[in-house]
Amino acid sequence: MDMIPLGITPSAATAAIAAFLASTVEFVEALTIVLAVGTVRGWRPALIGGAAGTVLLVVLAIIFGPLLAAIPITWLQLAVGILLLLFGMRWLRKAVLRSAGVIALHDETAIFAEETKLMQTASRSVGTWDPFALVTSFKAVVLEGLEVIFIVIAVGSTGKTLVPAAVGAGAALLIVVIAGIAIHKPLATVPENTLKFVVGVLLSGFGVFWIGEGAGLSWPGEDLSIIGLIVGFLIAALLAVQIARRAALSEEMS
Repeated sequence: MDMIPLGITPSAATAAIAAFLASTVEFVEALTIVLAVGTVRGWRPALIGGAAGTVLLVVLAIIFGPLLAAIPITWLQLAVGILLLLFGMRWLRKAVLRSAGVIALHDETAIFAEETKLMQTASRSVGTWDPFALVTSFKAVVLEGLEVIFIVIAVGSTGKTLVPAAVGAGAALLIVVIAGIAIHKPLATVPENTLKFVVGVLLSGFGVFWIGEGAGLSWPGEDLSIIGLIVGFLIAALLAVQIARRAALSEEMS
């Protein structure tokens, strides 16, 4: 099998990068909500809700991760490939439209302000616990975390890339948590749309690769073909941005 420097296969490198970037996006979105809860309603319910959500995600990963081993590898590759392609194209479509100016960019500062207003207007608990704040923090962590688990398990479904994907997601979690603790503000400077654009390209390329593997296709260059697929999706996405931008400008002028 062809290798890239340091003995890391292209599929492992792609899995680590895709998991890291996708997890960064999801963790930043969860952090924004947890920060809003903690700022307005107190850090106790925010942290308890976030911790409870994290525990649930770990349990789900432990339970459902090993079950994948019972599925025939070709079926798993085909199913995961289709899901990754759909998932990646969903992110890529929104990123293309945002890059073209068709829809507004994702603004973590605006989301933080909206969540803060919601926390301020919601009724408060008289007792020690604040169920609304706790559930809001819990839900944010679980919903965003489920997408992270899906990506990690999906790109590492054959077992060969599970560790790189998990390491990428873990690194993203560590960086986002440290940044959140350090600044206590939404990570608005993170180029989220660019990250989603890149992740959409990576996951789409990875998805097509697994679909081919599951269908018994012999890829030229084996894992190196992933790079070609990613480049192909990147070119197509950049062209789509130009087409969408011109279409939007034509519509404004007409």
